[in-house]
Amino acid sequence: MGKEFRGTITDHPDFDANSDAEDLYNAMKGFGSDKEAILDLITSRSNAQRQEICSAYKSLYGKDLIDDLKYELTGKFERLIVGLMRPSAYHDAKELKDAIKGAGTDEKCLIEVLASRTNEQIHDLVAAYKDAYGRDLEEDVVGDTSGHFKKMLVVLLQGTREEDDVVSEDLVEKDAQELYDAGEAQWGTDESKFIMLLGNQSVTHLQLVFDEYQKIAERSIEDSIKSELSGDFERLMLAVVQCIRSKSMFFAQRLYKSMKGLGTADNTLIRIMVSRCEIDMLDIRECFRLRYEKSLYNMIQDDTSGEYKRTLLKLCGGDDDIAGEFFPEAAQIAYKMWEISAMTKVQLRGTVKPFSDFDPASDAQALRKAMKGFGTDEDTIIEIVTRRSNEQRQEIRQAFKSLLGRDLMADLKSELSKNLERLILGLMMTPAEFDAKMMKKAMEGAGTDEHALIEILVTRSNQEIHDMCSAYQSAFKKSLEQAIASETSGHFKRVLISLAQGGREEDSVNMDRVLEDAQALADACDAESDEMEDKFMSILCTRSFPHLRRVFQEFVRCSNKDIEQIIKKEMSGDFKNAMFAIVRSVKNQPSYFADRLYKAMKGLGTDDRALIRIMVSRSEIDLFNIRKDFKETHDATLHEFIQVEALVVSGVLLVYVPVYMRVVQILCFVLGVAHPLLVRSRGTVCLTGSCGVLARLSCLGISPACLTSSQYAESDWWRKAKTGSV
Repeated sequence: MGKEFRGTITDHPDFDANSDAEDLYNAMKGFGSDKEAILDLITSRSNAQRQEICSAYKSLYGKDLIDDLKYELTGKFERLIVGLMRPSAYHDAKELKDAIKGAGTDEKCLIEVLASRTNEQIHDLVAAYKDAYGRDLEEDVVGDTSGHFKKMLVVLLQGTREEDDVVSEDLVEKDAQELYDAGEAQWGTDESKFIMLLGNQSVTHLQLVFDEYQKIAERSIEDSIKSELSGDFERLMLAVVQCIRSKSMFFAQRLYKSMKGLGTADNTLIRIMVSRCEIDMLDIRECFRLRYEKSLYNMIQDDTSGEYKRTLLKLCGGDDDIAGEFFPEAAQIAYKMWEISAMTKVQLRGTVKPFSDFDPASDAQALRKAMKGFGTDEDTIIEIVTRRSNEQRQEIRQAFKSLLGRDLMADLKSELSKNLERLILGLMMTPAEFDAKMMKKAMEGAGTDEHALIEILVTRSNQEIHDMCSAYQSAFKKSLEQAIASETSGHFKRVLISLAQGGREEDSVNMDRVLEDAQALADACDAESDEMEDKFMSILCTRSFPHLRRVFQEFVRCSNKDIEQIIKKEMSGDFKNAMFAIVRSVKNQPSYFADRLYKAMKGLGTDDRALIRIMVSRSEIDLFNIRKDFKETHDATLHEFIQVEALVVSGVLLVYVPVYMRVVQILCFVLGVAHPLLVRSRGTVCLTGSCGVLARLSCLGISPACLTSSQYAESDWWRKAKTGSV
């Protein structure tokens, strides 16, 4: 099906411009207006037909229809309806004018519009801007931006991207090599080469260049841009790359970010829904579902209200069938996403490294001194424990016992309390001891923490699982398998026991076997529930992660379905959660942990055990990567989220809570970022530094010491802080 048919708004079949103009006039005359009639009519006509209605309205009544709509309607609903009534090029021109005017510049709007429009749309936009405002768009952009960001915007404004689909293989290799030489292969970056190639070459050519670049650099072009460029220029180049790969996915991501968390970026939401409803809204919906496991329709429904919501839902065009079937472009995108996941070689980086001038005897003596006498020197304990690798901490434990005849773990336990105790003791354990302890905690007491069991068993290597099982047997005089069998049941128990064997294959990828497994999973989708779950478990719990990446890629080709959507629709309960966690870990394990951390901290209240478990266990493995994925997904740093969480432990915002603020201090050390300076002044915590919450409060004109628990829960700042939008 051609791209011209991918919109949700088409020409009305029995169109009569005069009749529609009369209906709109009647809907607005008298006291009040019939908003339902207005939105029903406007959302069922194409943009070209709306222009005819505007002309007919002026001919019949001598009035401007848009002026009357502005007078009768208000707020977001007015902006949305008026946006629909403008010609597409004039709507884009208005968006850019608003982005540039005034004291500040909306760089995100400039990036979104100019990175995503075709040559023809750019030319029409430039002409519309000149006609509407009597000004030259390029001159206004140049006057309001600077540096390489300005240069790339000017290139895009020319609308001269090549449109020839005939591609030279030699030129593809040459351009890929030139991009590599301009960035990764040298000290510093030749930004002009990135601008020239990404701003002018055809979409088809650049898609092949990006594939070739991945082979040369062993990382995606996106990762290279993030490491080589910065600021608005980086964001612009990433947007260009995303639009080259898939405009539909680019807009799906923009829509999600406009609505996630508390509060909505309505200007972004309106702009995209208006500009794409006649172009590719169906593909955007599919990409949205593919990436975020929920439909665009449902997210709009949950995030908006009134006539504004009803209009947006009509532009969206309906809720998607969640059976997992793909439209053609979405299937290609899903296949490509798994291919990129399979090809990308990610360098995992921890944030805690061995201390250079390490002396275990000196550290042991310093820790003893910190715990002797009245009171405990928590700062010294934190400084030593968080600045040493786990291997070095084990040497300190041994030295403490050899020199002082005391058990360091027992002393720490007697001197510390609550979350600070849990965090310090967790860091002092070996990884196997810590995992065994976390598994025990997840299964003891009245309820079972199934999410913790899944997280640990899905993400550990075979060797880590074997070590954990030995540590569990040694500490609790019972095998881990026996404990799992007694605390869980059904298919979920079988999954956990299978994973607890630590028998996942570690062979290289065999494509014949990949195709066999992909077809077996596709066939299982049509089988009875028990048979389907057995087949999924037998493959997902035993095959290597590189093998499974290729299996999930070929599964799209075999079934035209998304493995994640199939699991979500066809399975249930803890078994579904386990299968889903395996797929997410196979796709991108740091991203899986970033999502787990976000869920541990979002909303009021924190899952401290999950927060501590992940921070401790990943600090020397991939916490740097987790930080990066957290920032990309949630538009806020993990550091900022942890700081915000510290502010709500007490009933009064920013009241000094020594134990928890020490926990924040440790987590900042573990994250590998500068921790906030904590200053006690009349019972108030002041957080200073570049990421200080106090600075963020002051910018908003909020007095940090005077909000009660009910006030902070309802405050705009709190809602923004929790969603990372402060």
